[in-house]
Amino acid sequence: MLVPLLRQRLTPYRSWLVAVVALQFVGVLAMLYLPSLNASIIDDGVVPGDTALIWRLGGVMLAVSCVQIVCSVGAAWFGARTATAFGRDLRRDLFQRVGTFSTREVQELGAPSLITRTTNDVQQVQMLVVMTCLIAVSSPIMMVGGVLMALREDLVVEGQQDAVGGEVHVGLEVAVAQLHGVLEGRQGVLQPLDLGVVGAAAVGEGDDPAAAPGGTGRAHVEVGMARHR
Repeated sequence: MLVPLLRQRLTPYRSWLVAVVALQFVGVLAMLYLPSLNASIIDDGVVPGDTALIWRLGGVMLAVSCVQIVCSVGAAWFGARTATAFGRDLRRDLFQRVGTFSTREVQELGAPSLITRTTNDVQQVQMLVVMTCLIAVSSPIMMVGGVLMALREDLVVEGQQDAVGGEVHVGLEVAVAQLHGVLEGRQGVLQPLDLGVVGAAAVGEGDDPAAAPGGTGRAHVEVGMARHR
């Protein structure tokens, strides 16, 4: 019952409804574009210290905000005008219809009921039209636009992460190669010293140096060779 009533009564104001949808669309797009401008100001202006870019993007943000305000006010104006005209026409037709009732029909329906239907019920339907123009029109646009902006930012972030990950991987490979070279160099220096230490340990294991003929001499020879190297 309500949907046919709205379709029939709102048909004369189709142009105003189209204006509401167009203004809401532009206003929602402007509102969704503001966070991207803010991020650009921080990333491209504040971090590098580019004051000129900050002023330029700030001016763009101010212009976009003005466009959003104008579109929101215009959509609210057209929506309120459409709802007011709808309530006026509905209240007029309802009053004319009640005026054709006989005394018996008025007594059956009751004067308080007829007054309520003419005033409060019409006002409730009128408020439904206003809320539809202000919220029900902008919500789907905001939902779709928000999802698209989120996907766009997600793809950009993933690309940056892949680039940073590649640079980190290359840096790790270079660091590992340098560390491997340093370890190999140290191993080459320490290997001759290990021979001298082993020789000294072999001498120290004997109870009597004289019992091992030539043991002490060989140890001194090996230590001397290590020092020479």
